[in-house]
Amino acid sequence: MSLIISNIALHFISKKEGTGEVLLRLGPENIDLSAKITAFVDSLHSIYNGKSSKAYGSFSAMPAPGSSSESTNKSNDESGEVTTARFVDLMESYLSERQGFYPFSTQAANTLKNEIEKYDLDENGYLVVCHYEYMGGRYLLIAVIPVSEHYSVDGELNISADKHLDTNKLQLAARIDLFDYQQNASGNRYISFIKGRAGRKVSDFFLDFLGCEEGLNSKEQTQTLVQAVEDFVSVNQLDATEKQQTRKELLSYCKEQKASSQDVSIQEVGKVIGHTTTDASGESQDFYQFCQQQSYPIEESFPHDQTVVNKITKYSGYGSGISLSFERSHFGQDVVYNPHNDSITIFKVPPNLKEQLVALLSADANQKSETAG
Repeated sequence: MSLIISNIALHFISKKEGTGEVLLRLGPENIDLSAKITAFVDSLHSIYNGKSSKAYGSFSAMPAPGSSSESTNKSNDESGEVTTARFVDLMESYLSERQGFYPFSTQAANTLKNEIEKYDLDENGYLVVCHYEYMGGRYLLIAVIPVSEHYSVDGELNISADKHLDTNKLQLAARIDLFDYQQNASGNRYISFIKGRAGRKVSDFFLDFLGCEEGLNSKEQTQTLVQAVEDFVSVNQLDATEKQQTRKELLSYCKEQKASSQDVSIQEVGKVIGHTTTDASGESQDFYQFCQQQSYPIEESFPHDQTVVNKITKYSGYGSGISLSFERSHFGQDVVYNPHNDSITIFKVPPNLKEQLVALLSADANQKSETAG
């Protein structure tokens, strides 16, 4: 296992029934970094990586790394009111070794508690703060893991209920690439976070807790990449089979990058798809040079949105009880769409579907025969 934990803390946040008061129960100061804890963080890391709905950003109005910002959790502003320290300042106090990891985690937990109180949200779960290394990278993961109830039965068939961390329902989580943060503090992508599905109110509260603002739009970058590849294969005048093979090569490369948590590189894409074209002066150029000449608004490398790339080789849709999916190369040949009457004609029906349709026709014919008799 290539994941190495430097520090980890676990705290519990809940709302008191009746009063709605937000309660914070701090976890132990020292957690034994056992094999089970490492396996847990490794699983959390994998689940987070697998989330397709991630966005990227940076700390807003951020001081330079290593600055002497106050690290206390609360301070007085000019009006004399108590204010909560920014997450970035707390994190910096830990990274610069002005305070230990546990004080940093407890102060961060209090900052989160204050944000939940502001938004009056019904958030319950365990706050995990973990500093770890993976595949040469250094990360700080902050996640609120919901709690679910499960049931078990003992040898005497007695049913008992218990609670567990439901990592599969992880929605409030962010990860800071510490190398990128410390080397490029003015960047716009060293924080990744899961985009909430429960509405802007939830995602706002978690972003406010982190002091994070959205930066790089991975979906737009990926859409630009897909369009650039489509333009490139068109300029090369590839036939339908070659175009589809190029799309599959892009899809395979992006899947590999996603699995290893690596950015997509435009130069590497050029090597993967292999084709070259010629510019206005007759010079040969690969995909990377083509992108530069066409001035696509795309970065040299970026964390991509896999859901966008997945659509490059297939068309699919669902509605009104009908689900349809087919490879792009079949469009206009084995699958023909008529926009005038909004109909689709499918040739070369898949064998397993054909068997079901034949059986259905036979059953209908028998039913009509019995009714007529």
